[in-house]
Amino acid sequence: MTTPLIPCEFFLIRYVPDVVKGEFTNIGVLLREATGPEAAPAPGIPSAPHLRFTRDWSRVRCVHPDADIALLEALEAEMLDRLQTELLHAPAKPLLPSLSDSLSNSIQISEPRACLAENLRVELDQLMRLYVEPLRVRTTRQRSGRAAIAAAMRAEFERAGVWALMRKRVPAARYTRPGDPMKLDCGYIPVSETRRELEGGLIRIFHAVSLDSDVEAAKSLAFSAPQLRDGVRRVEAATLDLAAVVEPIRTLSPETDKETGEAADLYRFGVSTLESAGIRVLTLNNLAAAAQTARVELRL
Repeated sequence: MTTPLIPCEFFLIRYVPDVVKGEFTNIGVLLREATGPEAAPAPGIPSAPHLRFTRDWSRVRCVHPDADIALLEALEAEMLDRLQTELLHAPAKPLLPSLSDSLSNSIQISEPRACLAENLRVELDQLMRLYVEPLRVRTTRQRSGRAAIAAAMRAEFERAGVWALMRKRVPAARYTRPGDPMKLDCGYIPVSETRRELEGGLIRIFHAVSLDSDVEAAKSLAFSAPQLRDGVRRVEAATLDLAAVVEPIRTLSPETDKETGEAADLYRFGVSTLESAGIRVLTLNNLAAAAQTARVELRL
């Protein structure tokens, strides 16, 4: 028996660094069941749209080397939350016009295109490969340093199904003082802590730090840790559990000695600096366990 096809429409999410030149690159796809006059009306609230952004930002870096990738990554969760909220509270209201109006000029949504799908998730995969993801070639430049750690951290939390529930790019200035440029990568409040009585609350924050390429970042985070704890206690009435995620020592640059030499000394210095400031140090090998803990604490 043939599976009936679902009439759908999809929109391309585009990054436009220079609106005057009009150059753009596709960074994501929004897919939903068709809502035009030709589509049969579905009873009740329409099904939630499917939204996905790229995980490979090489095209964006080609057109705009200084693009704020972390901000673009955070936009995906923000847009999805906005779409789901509006769909729940105003299902009859057109979603895309209001969403487009709220985005900056550098993020644009294309006109809808029609398609037929047996399964919306499978169709979304195909659309991402066709319109967004770069062609795979044999020689690709791998991420390194902090970017690689941050990407691995996100992938592990996504695999555990908790990434969408986490805070992203948490501004340190909220807890330290105005003008602090640091943005902490991600974090969450355990569900059991949402009531957060004055002395009993908890906030977990994770931040990627490369001890292979930027030990100064470890010193900066260690310096900020006391102010962050005091600020979290003052603003959130909660205790801060701050974790730095680093690469294992065996993954140091191949031209260096893994156990002795300057690179190893710098690595150990970075670890001891973080730990002396009361910061938990996790390696990439610990991420799976941290993600599973997040699942438990977020009641998934």
